[in-house]
Amino acid sequence: MEDFMKIKEIIVVEGRDDTVAIRRAVDADTIETNGAAINDETIERIRLAQQQRGVIIFTDPDYPGEKIRKTIAERVPGCKHAFLTREEARGKRGKGLGVEHASIEAIRTALLSVYEEMIDPKEEISFQQLVDAGLIGGPFARARRERLGQLLKIGYTNGKQLHKRLQMFQISKEQFIEAMKQVIQEEEHV
Repeated sequence: MEDFMKIKEIIVVEGRDDTVAIRRAVDADTIETNGAAINDETIERIRLAQQQRGVIIFTDPDYPGEKIRKTIAERVPGCKHAFLTREEARGKRGKGLGVEHASIEAIRTALLSVYEEMIDPKEEISFQQLVDAGLIGGPFARARRERLGQLLKIGYTNGKQLHKRLQMFQISKEQFIEAMKQVIQEEEHV
């Protein structure tokens, strides 16, 4: 039997199928939110988990998953975040989108690339720099944000969310510039 990666933090997922997928990939405990309408009892369990062992939020790369991530991050500060790309989370034959569909390798990679949320982040990259980089309000903005999110392992975002995540996870100007160079280089070779 292969060695399982042991995760100290408790991983917050959306449902039972996500827990099954996580446990196939790593040795970890989970808390299931059971949907986007997270009740106060679940938030309290997450808050306690954060105080005792730390928390990794690992939700689906879709609107409900992002809503859950945002709700938890607002109510339980200082959580870590793991992200899958939409491709990594797509079900077989294109059916479904979620952590439960991801490969063992994709789950492990996401959990090795977690970001810790900064409580009082400083701005390294301004909103205007995102506009200037063609990440907000341009013909390629969505595709560029999607690829940048993959390269930085921060998930797909809209423009406003991108600005917030770059701050929250303290992505350095150097990391941002390197990733943008790659995005532009890839566009030139299409």
